[in-house]
Amino acid sequence: MSGSKMELVKTPGAPASSPSSKVCSEIDLSAIPREVTEWDLETFLEMTCPGVTPEQARIVRNPSVRYPRQEYVLAVHWHPEQVPMDVIRDRIAAMFPGSRDELIIPTQHNQLLTWGEYAGVEVDCYSHGFNRKVQLLVHMRADRLDRAGVLANMLKHTFKYRSSQLFEYLDALCDPEWEERRQQAAGRAGSDEDVVEFTAIHARRLKGLLIQNEMRTPQDAIKNKLVRNYLDCLREFYDARFINKAQVYAKAVKEVVKDNFSLAYFYRASEVVEECRAMGAGVVIPHPEQFWPILLRNYDVDGIEVWNPQSQQYTEFLINVVLDQNRRGYHKDRPMLIFMGDDCHLSEKLKKPEEQDSDKAAREVGLQPAWDDLGISKALIMAGVSRKTVMDEYRTRLG
Repeated sequence: MSGSKMELVKTPGAPASSPSSKVCSEIDLSAIPREVTEWDLETFLEMTCPGVTPEQARIVRNPSVRYPRQEYVLAVHWHPEQVPMDVIRDRIAAMFPGSRDELIIPTQHNQLLTWGEYAGVEVDCYSHGFNRKVQLLVHMRADRLDRAGVLANMLKHTFKYRSSQLFEYLDALCDPEWEERRQQAAGRAGSDEDVVEFTAIHARRLKGLLIQNEMRTPQDAIKNKLVRNYLDCLREFYDARFINKAQVYAKAVKEVVKDNFSLAYFYRASEVVEECRAMGAGVVIPHPEQFWPILLRNYDVDGIEVWNPQSQQYTEFLINVVLDQNRRGYHKDRPMLIFMGDDCHLSEKLKKPEEQDSDKAAREVGLQPAWDDLGISKALIMAGVSRKTVMDEYRTRLG
């Protein structure tokens, strides 16, 4: 590592005569350091350290919009990430001051977390009939966690394997042997050579940071989003339009990696369902538009999401399918329940407004507007389905 702290913290490749200015959209690739810098290390530690700053906590605790007329809060698909539970509790209380009853269960990816009387997790697994990775929401009473030893070990294995995708992602961005995938992604994204090389340089440095700081990096920080967050931090030094291009290209590479990521080491969805049922846990199928073929597998689940911020196109159709199956007695004494998932990722609210994904930042724990949509609520009212009825029935099933 060469140069002073000031040189390292300043833009990799910025004109030395203008230390406070951003680089124009034309990047001098030769001026970008290839080795990890002090700025890299400081930024990496900030991105991966657990917890939030007092200012971040203040912002999260004070939502800009409140919903005083919502009386029931049903939230069984959301991700705390590194935001402390007490901060999240304050936000939910502020958002729904008229709440009469709540069923709130966190569902971190492949990590069991507890909220009051309940625990939950979103599990990555493999659907043999669908031939692709799917996800299941699992919920249980917290006092049954002592019976969840097998599930906990399954989740530990899945978490470790899922995290390995980040290194495959970084290799696809920067390793010479992965040139074919880079070209495929560049074609999809319409990215030029400068964008591809710029992203490769920084991916190589980020990979170096992960290797150098392996022992002190929290496991739950080793996620694909680390690439996006790291590139966003470079907005301090480079033109925002160029970083936007790099983000589009990096996302295309990520999709290519996901398309080719081996499913062999995931547990089958049927294995996850069987283990959960053995310990009295509830199971819900999320993301209806992404995973709808597994609905045809007739898994032993309690319900499906018919609405999600990423899946809104077939809500009324899915509601009618569920109601029709229940009328016909397809599920005997355990009719399928209708769920809606806010799929809120709390860490998005910790970022600066200009660095947020606007769609993800708009999501809130317990906020599912489809319940109150006039067209959707018409069918639900006729079937006697509401947030309250789902909450009451699901509580009963969870014991």
